[in-house]
Amino acid sequence: MDSVKEIRARFAARSQEIYESTWKSFVQESEEDKQKRIASLLKDYGAFVSYYFPAWATSGSGKFHIAAANRTAREGKLMGVFEWARGHAKSTHFDIMIPLWLKAKKMLHVMVLVGKNEKNAQTLLSDLQAELQNNRRYIADFGEQLLWGNWEEGRFATQDGCGFFALGRGQSPRGLRYRQHRPDYIVLDDVDDDELCRNPDRVTQITDWALKALYFAMDMGRGRFIVVGNRISHNSLVARLSDMPGVYHDRVNAIDDKGNPAWPEKYSKEEIQAVADKLGYRASQQELFNNPITEGAVFKRDWIIYAPAPRINTYNSIISYCDPSFKNSRTSDYKAIITIGRKDKNYYIINSFVRKCSIGEMVRYWLDFHQNLPQTAVVGYYMEANFLQDLILDEFQKEGVTRGWQFPVRADARKKPDKFARIEAISPLFERNLVLIDERLKTCPDTERLIDQLLSFEKGSRSHDDGPDAVEGAVWIINNKLRESTPPVYIKRNPFSNPKRF
Repeated sequence: MDSVKEIRARFAARSQEIYESTWKSFVQESEEDKQKRIASLLKDYGAFVSYYFPAWATSGSGKFHIAAANRTAREGKLMGVFEWARGHAKSTHFDIMIPLWLKAKKMLHVMVLVGKNEKNAQTLLSDLQAELQNNRRYIADFGEQLLWGNWEEGRFATQDGCGFFALGRGQSPRGLRYRQHRPDYIVLDDVDDDELCRNPDRVTQITDWALKALYFAMDMGRGRFIVVGNRISHNSLVARLSDMPGVYHDRVNAIDDKGNPAWPEKYSKEEIQAVADKLGYRASQQELFNNPITEGAVFKRDWIIYAPAPRINTYNSIISYCDPSFKNSRTSDYKAIITIGRKDKNYYIINSFVRKCSIGEMVRYWLDFHQNLPQTAVVGYYMEANFLQDLILDEFQKEGVTRGWQFPVRADARKKPDKFARIEAISPLFERNLVLIDERLKTCPDTERLIDQLLSFEKGSRSHDDGPDAVEGAVWIINNKLRESTPPVYIKRNPFSNPKRF
């Protein structure tokens, strides 16, 4: 935790930055024009942010920022969970800009800012106080602000009768008020942390505290009760409150369901993807996509074994299985093709394709793989029957016409049971080191994605599972074929035995 000296230095630097950025660019205007300008800014949150907070608003507000602010202003009794990706200005908007917008609109009287602990909350509150003391544009339009108090004590008031208080997680808010007003804007900012989330009993205690002591610090729920953070665990305050009936829940991931950046005014799709690649699958899912993953919940890292693969013409059976996902789009799930060869008791992963791509790219890869096999190799190609129709089948036929031969893909027509149960059922093969990965795939990005998806696979997770699903499909077909081709073994009964009757 930062020392008091470091926090004071940060406050001073922030105050100077605010002062310098808002002292400039004043225009000469009549009082009538000034009031018209102020009225216009109060109606338009995006314009309000751009004008009054130039030091913060280096990028334009996103649509989700504006929608969240408008909902907060519109609903006088709001309990909301705003689950936004890291780097998407949760604290900036809910701790500073939205409350100062509400204050200017005469919609805020007492604000309580809750952090992981009291010092953390005081530090967060210091940014808001720095604005009230030093933002010359805000002061010029709404008057001098600070009346008394110091953010170091976690409380201060403004000249128009508003109070601001900092609380640590779990601290008692009972009796908290300023003059005749009880809190009407409470924001819990990133109160979840790894230590808390590892203990379900503590999460229960904090949830009870938030819903009882803290919520009822307001006058029978009159006000805005806001929780902001990104989901770092399925067992967290954010997760529990977002599932409650009557709670408004706003989830913003770095990339939306259509594959576009949620905040294009600041981040490009390529920039987000580069960060995700650097962080790795698990970390990026948690920090950027609100999808916390427990590594090794079903498949353990030490079960991932690389080994030299046998010659391709020596396998008992080879199956290449495709899970093409649902949409002909680069923005849908991963498309996965996993090729597995069975040799004696072992299953060798000898080729992997796990990518976000179009159906055309997937089809071309699979046909290239088939075309480059030695003539001695015999491979069975399978895809789930539901997929092997319409658009996907057309892609195979078109590519086959171009190459002068048609691809021998077959339908996996079995009625599949629950996906989690199917994939979990093959985990003992990994545990007993019967599934081996060709060591030549060790540096293959597709194989790395497959391993990430295996280690991320768990009940209830939203993590991608297309690679593990394709592995299960190939293993099931190999086993089914071997069962069909293996003659039954009859054991002659001992004539002197006395079998029990059942």
